[in-house]
Amino acid sequence: MSSASFDVASIRSQFPILSQVRNGKPLVYLDNGATTQKPQCVIDAVSRFYSEQNANIHRGAYALSVEATDLYDQARASVANFINAGDSREVIFTRGTTESVNLVAATWGRENIAAGSEILLTVMEHHANIVPWQRLAESVGTTLKVVDITSDGALDLEQFEHLLSDRTRLAAFTHVSNVLGTTNPVKQLVQMAKAQGAVTLIDGAQAVAHGPVDVRDIDCDFYVFSGHKLFAPDGIGILYGRAELLDAMPPYQLGGDMIELVSFEKTTFRSAPDRFEAGTPHISGAIGLAAAIDWLGGLDHRAVAAHEAALLEHASHELQDIDGLRINGTAPGKQSVISFTLDCAHPHDIATILDSANVAVRAGHHCAQPLMKRLGASSTARASFSIYNTVEEVANLCAAVRNVVKLFG
Repeated sequence: MSSASFDVASIRSQFPILSQVRNGKPLVYLDNGATTQKPQCVIDAVSRFYSEQNANIHRGAYALSVEATDLYDQARASVANFINAGDSREVIFTRGTTESVNLVAATWGRENIAAGSEILLTVMEHHANIVPWQRLAESVGTTLKVVDITSDGALDLEQFEHLLSDRTRLAAFTHVSNVLGTTNPVKQLVQMAKAQGAVTLIDGAQAVAHGPVDVRDIDCDFYVFSGHKLFAPDGIGILYGRAELLDAMPPYQLGGDMIELVSFEKTTFRSAPDRFEAGTPHISGAIGLAAAIDWLGGLDHRAVAAHEAALLEHASHELQDIDGLRINGTAPGKQSVISFTLDCAHPHDIATILDSANVAVRAGHHCAQPLMKRLGASSTARASFSIYNTVEEVANLCAAVRNVVKLFG
């Protein structure tokens, strides 16, 4: 099921939560698209910070504050290296993907998108990459255009190119669909958008845990993702932005640590990244994210990719043999996400029955209601695989789904 250089048992041993047993049944955690579990080294890094290193940053001349500041700055450098940013100044710490998109919409968007211009999105976007742009469009009088998908769940590239024009100010699109698993050709999409003079923003929340991301090779203007989907703590996220764009953007929030000089007559602001990180940041979250990145960097990425691809292929094959089951999204090169429906049972019933077998999957619209409408479904059940999942867990999933059919069919 995987490369000889990839030892899934060794990986699993580093995740304490995966040893849980409920009602005599081992935990089969297949909701990695919502959040990933955390390895012990990440848990230890956060615990160590609060036990031995806790202090506020950028404010103290004493040793503990200096150490905490160094750890926070090192975390930024780790993220910059992880995505191959040109400069660590291009990495902004946020609360997650959602805040990162909102930050760009409220700053760059307000300054650069006006009536008569257009914003290009895709039908497969998460709500976090729809609603901020929709609200901006409503307030300034611009137009949203939406690219459709093909029958197998791939993005319609011809339509994407057709809908671009010299009025397109921004093209915002996901790297990997959280519902379909579709991996978009982001480098090609960026090239198409740039040919029309559009700025690009990529939602990488579902991509960063499944393979290397090189923002300079992709050549995007903004790239956003969340730590909690990358084996790191929740409440920490990343906005990557080109330095020249960040330097021209106004602040998002106002307060301490992002100012140069304050008087009652006038306030001036620091440059990026400080300009966008008002107040005390999520220091432990940044440290935990750096620990997760370091841990992930110690693995064989090709072996990890082969393992996840094998799990996806095996699970897809087994589930397709179940009567009345339909998989949404079969585009070539998709990531390890399977959204499915059963003729005989609602997705919430599927998830409930699977939970009785201690198999954790997601059920609902996955914060992608426009895509659900396009698929002709109100919701789906979703199994999403990660680095620590096994072929035995795929078997448990399929057995539990067959039990749903037995109960409801």
